[in-house]
Amino acid sequence: MKKYILFSIVVFATIMSAHAYSCQMEKVSKIEMVNDDYERIPSSELTPAVVEEILKEYPTSKLGAAYRNSKGIFKLVMVLKSGTRRTVYIDPYGNWITNKKR
Repeated sequence: MKKYILFSIVVFATIMSAHAYSCQMEKVSKIEMVNDDYERIPSSELTPAVVEEILKEYPTSKLGAAYRNSKGIFKLVMVLKSGTRRTVYIDPYGNWITNKKR
């Protein structure tokens, strides 16, 4: 009788551990890379209209970085006088682009 009870406990524990192992869920994290198609360019590649608009809109700021995408739209990182950075978008003709048009 003692062996029968011990045997049933071992079988029950084996079944429960196998069930617990198969019910574990794997955590899957989804990572998406966003490629906005902008390539870094030197400031000398900015069009005169863009340079004129930068000087008009941000006279005390410095150009931190300039990027251009395949459509010709420029992404400019401006370093403001306070030290904060602002990313702005402008087309080759000097028209500022809002977030909706990008």
